[in-house]
Formats: sequence, C-alpha cells, structure tokens
Amino acid sequence: MENSSRYSSSGVVRQPGGNFSIICQSLSKGDPEGMWIDYQNSLQYTTPLFMAQLCIVSLAYLVIKYALKPLRQASIISQVLSGVLLGPSILGQNDFFRETFFPQRGAMLFETVAGFGLLIFLFGVGVEMETGRMFRPSRTAVIAGIFMVVFSSLLTVPMAVLLTRVLTMNESLKNLLPIFAVSQCTSAFPSVCPFLKDRKIINTDPGRIAISISLFSDLIGMSLAIVNYSLQPILKDSIGQPVINTIGGLISALSFVSILAFIIRPLILKLLVRLPQEKPVSESYIMAFFILFLTCSLVTEVIGQHFAFGALAAGIVIPPGPPLGSTIVRRLEYPIATFSFPTFLTNSGLKTNIFFIQSHHLLVVCIIVLYAAVIKVVIMLVLGKFLAISRTESVVIGLMLNAKGPTELILFNLWSDILNDEEFSLAVTVGVIGIMLIQTPLIVLLMKSAGRRTPFRRRTIQNLKRDMELRILVAIKDQESVPSIVNLLEASNASEESPVAVIALILVELVGQAAPILIAHQYSNNNLNVDTSSSAQIINALRQYEYNNEMNVSVQPYTAVSQSEIMQDDICRLAVDQNATIVILPFHKHWAIDGSIGSVNRAEQHMNSKVIEKAPCSVAVLVDKGILTGSSTILNSNVVYNVAMIYIGGPDDAEALCYGARMARHTNVSLTVLRFLLFGCDNARERRFDNDIIEAIRGANVGNHHFIYQEQVVKDGEGLASALRNMENAFDLLMVGRTHQDSPLLDDIGAWIECPELGAVGDFLASPDFHSTASVLVVQQQRFGGKLINRATKPVVNAQDFMYDNNSSTHSVPGNNNSSSHLSVPGSCGSDNSRWEFPRDRSDRV
Repeated sequence: MENSSRYSSSGVVRQPGGNFSIICQSLSKGDPEGMWIDYQNSLQYTTPLFMAQLCIVSLAYLVIKYALKPLRQASIISQVLSGVLLGPSILGQNDFFRETFFPQRGAMLFETVAGFGLLIFLFGVGVEMETGRMFRPSRTAVIAGIFMVVFSSLLTVPMAVLLTRVLTMNESLKNLLPIFAVSQCTSAFPSVCPFLKDRKIINTDPGRIAISISLFSDLIGMSLAIVNYSLQPILKDSIGQPVINTIGGLISALSFVSILAFIIRPLILKLLVRLPQEKPVSESYIMAFFILFLTCSLVTEVIGQHFAFGALAAGIVIPPGPPLGSTIVRRLEYPIATFSFPTFLTNSGLKTNIFFIQSHHLLVVCIIVLYAAVIKVVIMLVLGKFLAISRTESVVIGLMLNAKGPTELILFNLWSDILNDEEFSLAVTVGVIGIMLIQTPLIVLLMKSAGRRTPFRRRTIQNLKRDMELRILVAIKDQESVPSIVNLLEASNASEESPVAVIALILVELVGQAAPILIAHQYSNNNLNVDTSSSAQIINALRQYEYNNEMNVSVQPYTAVSQSEIMQDDICRLAVDQNATIVILPFHKHWAIDGSIGSVNRAEQHMNSKVIEKAPCSVAVLVDKGILTGSSTILNSNVVYNVAMIYIGGPDDAEALCYGARMARHTNVSLTVLRFLLFGCDNARERRFDNDIIEAIRGANVGNHHFIYQEQVVKDGEGLASALRNMENAFDLLMVGRTHQDSPLLDDIGAWIECPELGAVGDFLASPDFHSTASVLVVQQQRFGGKLINRATKPVVNAQDFMYDNNSSTHSVPGNNNSSSHLSVPGSCGSDNSRWEFPRDRSDRV
C-alpha cells in the first residue's frame, strides 16, 4: 500500500489510483500488560499508540510554533505544518517512523478524535457568535458582506474558467478549479475570528469591522450550505426519486432550524432569567447543554446535513457571555485549545503529500488563490471610499477576510471523494498554508504603520491652560476601588473655569463571546440605576460624584468587554477618541484589610505596562490602599485630604507636581511638595528645568495655606529611603513621577524593582515593606514615540497672576515668595540631617 494513502473515519483507505482497501482492526485488548509480562511492543496496542501519536503531534506543534515565532505566524499554521512534518511529505517517508507511530491500523481512532475535536470547536464558536450582530447587522456589514460574497465570486470563478482554457492541466483539476475558486471567496467567521484572537487584533477598528462582515457572510454561507446539502440527491443522481428527497431534505433542515430558533432558544432565555446572579451555573445545566449539542449534531447527520452544521447551530442558540456562555467556553477552552481541535488540523496535514504536487499545477492554484485574495482587498478598497474607511484600514480588513482555517479544511475533507492526493495537497498547502504565511506578516506591518501615523498632540496636565477642561480617563476593574477613585477625582478640583470631564471605563473580561464590545452608557434623568450588578453600582457612585459637583463635572461611563490580554487597546483607543489628558490605571495588586497583599492579577499588570508604553496622553497608576483606612470619601465632608508630592526631578515629576498643584486649590486638600536634593549636585544643568517648574508652582500658590513646600538634601539612596519611611501614615495620597534621571539617590532603591511599571520610587512606596496606609499615584508624562517631551518647553502654570520673563529662563513672581510655603532647608546645599514637617494628625479639620 502506498505511503500517500488517506484514511477516512470509516476505516477505509483510498489508494491514489482510486481503489479502496479495508483496514481490519485487531480484536486484541486495547492496553498491554507491560514489557515485563507480555514482552511485546506496546505500540501494537490501540491506546498506547494513540497516546504516542498525541505526544509526537504536540511536540511537533510546539517546535514549529517557536520556530515561526519571529515571523509572527498564526498558530493554525504551526498546527497544520506539524501534520505535514509527520506525514508522508517529510518524516512519513521513513518506513520505520511511519509504521511505528502512524500505521494504517491507527488511522480510524485518530480521525475519530479529530472529528470530535472539530465538533467541540464549532460548538464553542457558535456559543461565541452574537446573534444580534448576525441577524441585525450594521449597514457596513451588510454592504461589505454582500459585495464580498457576490462580486468576489463573480470575478474569481470566471478567472478560474479562463485558466482552465489557457493553461495546461489535467481534466480532474479543470473540473475542480471553479469549485476551488468558490472556496477562496468565503469569509467564514470560524476562520476569521480565531485568527484575529490569535494575533490579538480582534478589538482594533479593522478587526471589529472584519468580524461584523464575517458574521453576516456566515449567515449567507450557512443558508447556501443547507441548500447545497439538500441538492445532493439531484447532483449525485443516486436516488430513485431525487426531487422528493430534495424537498424532504429542505423541509427537515428548515424544521430543525425553526425548532432551535422558536422553541429551544426562548426556553434557554427563560432559564437564564431564573439563574441566580453572580453565582456559577449548576453542573446539571452544563451537562444538559452538552447533550443538546451532541443531539443536534446527530440530528443533522440523520436529516442529510453535515454534523458541523448541527454543532454550530446548537452553539448559536446559547446566548454569549455570562453567565451561561462564558461558563461553557471556560469548560471547553482547554480541550479545544490544546487537545481536540489541534488534532483535526494536524490530521489534515497528515493527509498532505507534497511530492505528488506538479509544478505547473502548483502555478495554476497559486494564481487563483492570489487572485481571489487581491480581489477581496480591491473590493474593500472601493467600499472604503463610501464607508469612510481609510485606505490602510481597508487593505487590512481585506486581508483579514482572507483568513483561512477550519472552514476551508472542512470543505477540503468533504471533497475527498472528488479530490485526488495531489489536489488535496495543493488545497492545503496553497489554499490554507500559503496564503496565511503571506498575509499574516502583511497585516502585522500594516497595523504597525497605521499606528505610527496616528496623529498625537500634546496632552499633559503641565501644558493644560487654566481655562481648559481636564479630561480624565479612569479604568475601573472592581467596585472596591471606587471610593479611592472618587477621592482622587474630587481632589482634582473641578471648577467653573476649569471643569473636569471623567471618562469612566469599566473593564470586563471577555469570556464566552467572540467579538469585544464597547458600551456607552446613556442616561437622561437624575434617578440612580436600581440594577444591583457591579457595573451599575460603579456607575451610580460616579453619578453621585457628578451630582455633588453639578455644572463643574461631567461623567461618561463606558464598559469595555474584551480579552484581558488586549484590554490596553480599548483604553488607548478611547483615550484618543475622547481627547483624554491623563489615564488613571488600577494597580494589579490588591490589599487585604490586615495590610497584606490580598490578590495579584498579572494580566492587569501586563495591561498597565502596555498602556504606559503607548498611551496617547499622560498616564498614572493608582495603588489603592483605601481599604486599609475604611475607604472613606471626602465628598461633602470637612476632612482634610493630605497629599504629598515627592519631587526628585524629571518630566514625570513635573507632571505629577502640576497635577498636585491643581489639587492644592481644593478647599479640603492639603498639598506638601517634598523635594529631594543630592548633596553637592544642585548646580547641575538638568536641575535648571526642575527649578523653573517648582518656582512657577510656588509663585502660583502665593497665599495658599494648603500648599507646603519643603526640601531635604540627602547623600545617597539610603538617606532617601530613610526620609521616605518618615512619611509613613502622614498622608492620604503619595504622588511621584515614574521615571527619573540616573542618580545615586536611586541606586539602592532601584536595585530590586518588582513592578517596573511604577519606577524605582513608586515601587518602593507600593511595596509591603513600606508600612503606610496612603494610596500611591505614580505619574508618567506623555511620550511621543516612546520619547520624552522636550523639557525646554516652558510649563503652563495654572495661575492668572503668574508671568514668564521672556528675556530670562527664570520666572518673575509677584508678591512675597515665602508667605505660603515652608522651607526646611534654606539654600541649595546643606546637611542631610534636616527633618520633615508633616501634618501628623490625618483627621485635621479645615
């Protein structure tokens, strides 16, 4: 028997010449008794052979995945290529390897598991599909979906017919080429969505549009698939009464869909209403839905449809997202991602033999595949002019819609009766692997270039004019941090001449739903939401803050439902759209009431690092320790909110100082600026910019008794750490810049940094060793392309009576410069034995 034989799930092996052979399964036990008892090769038994196959397949996948990692290829390529590597194309050429690990007697079990893996995968995809976006698509999705399906087919199929008449090829390929061209015109959701999720670009603007188009295209595709399967008796002419059977097939398929849509789904929706909120779904419900999806797959096979349609339809009737959809997807996530579905992809590669491919046939298939891909991009470019989509995004969307995957592999396996070995190998290598190898790097490069061309203007508090609105985007993960966030917003001192606009982004992890969504919450009355959900309570607290600062504060709440690893894109995107001045992020560590670290969220830390890296404005990380002080709020109270600004030097400290200076004008806020000077180095050139901004802020706060300025000279990092420890429990909020210039002051503190996103000083203040109940706000000034803003730019000070002297780099300050600030160390240099003057009583009244 030839090496290139392909196996069917029935245990029948088809020879390259078209002959069939039946492989008889051994009736021996499935498990060996061990090498010390029966003295036989364990791989002669079914179970050990299957386990060995899974081990080899998984190992090959990991090797290829890491080998292709520099090329940024999708995981589906690695999975299919692992099958090509182990199949007759490469390692399968060795008789010992083929007969030992992939003999013909093991084909039936391997393909059965592969088919079941595909079944589970399609059920999970169906659960994630949003029926609202599928059956009530947007105008863009409808127009683009229809044009993609219709015009790509009208332009690609005639091209395939033309090639059959112009180029030399055998009769089999001539008959197949138009059908193969149709498969390249599809934009299937089960192929597009996993690719976008794998590349972490599903929540970008092009990704959202591509998902919407693929959902609508799938609606058309599934309708055509039902008709196609119902017409099989006529096409094959293998039944005595083809018309009657065709009508019966259509009626049974429509009846199946109707039962799911009008009986099963309403019952599921009623069930969800009865499920307790914020509690896990019962195991009995999960088991019932697994039985439902298996039953639907069986029914579709009985009525003449493919089992994939039943699994997908069963998933679609289940509402995506929590509580039911997310629970089901969580249960399926591990077997789908690491076991079942990769087996199906690898099995397609095992059937591929590149040695059967002839060069002139390869040229023909390459032409039609590239032509179909270019047609989709051109169609999207034309539509982009009418749908207000930029050229770059149109090209990216067109390439995304060319994503190939399980849908195409299902088609090629279904066509095994009409495909010979060469044609199947051409379909897999060119129609799936080849196009994905080319387009994936193109999408990555185009997405990067589009991001580099995004126009950024200066968005910092330091450059914010006094009469301009301060726009704060605050990311919220849970309601426990809301009191500290409200305190920070209240301390930001909203006024008539300088109001505060709060863009509240509630972050919800996306599970059980394919496409991320961004919800803008609207309300038109003053009644608080009676909903008891976590998001509703967060919105109510922010609305209460808005009501207490009427006419001076506006709050626009949003909810971003997205995967945890790509939430940073939603934050940065909303910051650009809403012209945010500063983004405030939650810290990934959360404190318990006894002062210890209660929980750590590494995904949140990754999100913060990415936002800090590419935010279009200034960024701050709030280390919330409000739970240690009872999470009290300063709204409508006379309690003084003591804020300390630690100034060492640099643009980040300058940004934090400008934010603190704004707070100092609040009647219930006391700001203490603590400046550290390195002994003997105060006359350095870089110090001039720091002196400018500090003198400007001090001059702007003449007469403000809530503004205190102190200096201390230290010799090294140990002195700095000792001075910082003296601040423990003296303040409610500690502010500091994220990065500083290289200085001996940071040598000891920065030696062991656990949280790089906080910088050296911020990490020290947020560490459990720093015994303080004060929250910490670590500020980073806006970067341009990862670089700091030119520090030669003079700061915009929030004071009307403060003026710059155009002839000098120093500032002229009217009035008495010492009337509103305290200086513990006069002069530029001095002893490091000076002590801070702290407001030790944190219950001071105004």
